[in-house]
Amino acid sequence: MANKRDYYEVLGVDKGASADDIKKAFRKLARQLHPDVNKAPDAEPRFKEVNEAYEVLSDDQKRAAYDRYGHAATSGGPGGFGQGFEGGFSDINDIFSEFFGGFARQANGQQRRSPRRGADLRHDIKLEFAEAVFGVTREIEVARSETCTRCAGNGSEPGTTPQRCKTCNGTGEVRRVQNSLLGAFVNVSTCPTCGGNGEVIATPCKECGGRRQVRRSRRLQVNVPAGVDNGTQIRLSGEGEPGANGGPAGNLYVVITVAPHAYFRRKENDILVELPINIAQAALGDEIEVPTLEGSERLSIPAGTQSGTPFRIKGKGVPHLRRAQRGDEIVLITVAVPATLSAEQRRLFQELAKTLGREVVPQQEKGFFEKFRDAIGL
Repeated sequence: MANKRDYYEVLGVDKGASADDIKKAFRKLARQLHPDVNKAPDAEPRFKEVNEAYEVLSDDQKRAAYDRYGHAATSGGPGGFGQGFEGGFSDINDIFSEFFGGFARQANGQQRRSPRRGADLRHDIKLEFAEAVFGVTREIEVARSETCTRCAGNGSEPGTTPQRCKTCNGTGEVRRVQNSLLGAFVNVSTCPTCGGNGEVIATPCKECGGRRQVRRSRRLQVNVPAGVDNGTQIRLSGEGEPGANGGPAGNLYVVITVAPHAYFRRKENDILVELPINIAQAALGDEIEVPTLEGSERLSIPAGTQSGTPFRIKGKGVPHLRRAQRGDEIVLITVAVPATLSAEQRRLFQELAKTLGREVVPQQEKGFFEKFRDAIGL
């Protein structure tokens, strides 16, 4: 580690260089030092040194650690981030693909058409509040590309076969020599005639039109687990777009949206409900019925209950997605003051008022809104 040069020195930039300056310096040195271009004995080790420096200085977190700890940050020990230098090589490939047509070729000089994974798909579904809490099975309809059954995926009408492309002779690539200051380089690109397939379809399939795939809708059953919430994603592996060149299919992601409830609210795995009681119930106490998603529950209200007092009913909340537990239901009591009174009620309140006096007593404890915010964690 003591023999390592400073990364800023390796790239030839100042310590305060911007990300663009660092990238420009890296690209310039990479073109000069890559072993496929520069045959000098020290080219390869210098190329690796440049790539290592760029891997660190192009990453904000790694650069900050390096600025603070120096090369100790790359040791993989405390505070270090190891030496998995991979990002720079992707930039190297980009550079040489841009200027020279790439350098990762098969022994015969042709670019390998490797299997490619299919694209992922997304499908959104909207659930009722109770469906999200307890889970539900939904049937969905999803459209995706599938191999054409008429031509078995070769794009030609049955009874005919694709012909070898004359432009690329079946390789899917065309080559041209490009002269530069560094010498002559072979630029390899996708064949414009066959689109890289190596074949030309003379008689296209009547069903897929030579595209080899058709768009079809499928019905799928989605088992939505209990406890999902807005934004929850359910992955259906292999139900996305098909892969290319024998690659695997992508995935289908079902994204959940939950409709609001008329009076229940959700706070993580707890369910909140606001319940009004009258003045007499608050002053004298009462046994009341509290609504839950599974029916009503009896709740004892002690005498002297103040507006905003929370009560907790254990196990009546939302199930945890990955644990065999449920949250609670939190009942927030509000004392409702009657807007209108009968003559008898007015007389009784007037009699009560005489016993209570008219003195205004400052509130010593938290008010309703403060209690509400405490109960829901705001």
